[in-house]
Amino acid sequence: MTEGATASCVLIPCSENERWAVPQNCLAEIQVVNSLSDDPPSHVFWRGCEVPVMDIGEDSGIAWREPRVGTGLVAIFLGLEGQDCEYWGVALRGGGLSMVTLGQNDIVDAPEEAADYASAAFRHKDVLYQVPDLTGLQKKIIAQTQAA
Repeated sequence: MTEGATASCVLIPCSENERWAVPQNCLAEIQVVNSLSDDPPSHVFWRGCEVPVMDIGEDSGIAWREPRVGTGLVAIFLGLEGQDCEYWGVALRGGGLSMVTLGQNDIVDAPEEAADYASAAFRHKDVLYQVPDLTGLQKKIIAQTQAA
């Protein structure tokens, strides 16, 4: 980020220790999914499309759905054109879903803490956020879907 620049980001909780910061314009919608299962579905139906869902936090111990109301959240991302899926999703776990405008003074770069699927990492208010490689993750979910 250049000095004085700001970016609108959506902060997405994927697990207890995995939080993403993604540009607002790559996110299509946060979908509320009714479910009886504690595990997120492998696919959701969104606006007439079957959307594969990735679960980053399956081993985190944080519930995917709110048991009292029987719903969970899935972030729907815009996929790359020309690929086998127009959209793909990520199950959300835990609190902290928000939209923020971040400036250079609001973050502390933490490149050494970037996950293997991330292009960068930073701290905001003492919380570590990953900047996911969305292209790489889309290719991974396509490969998983084709292998199934």
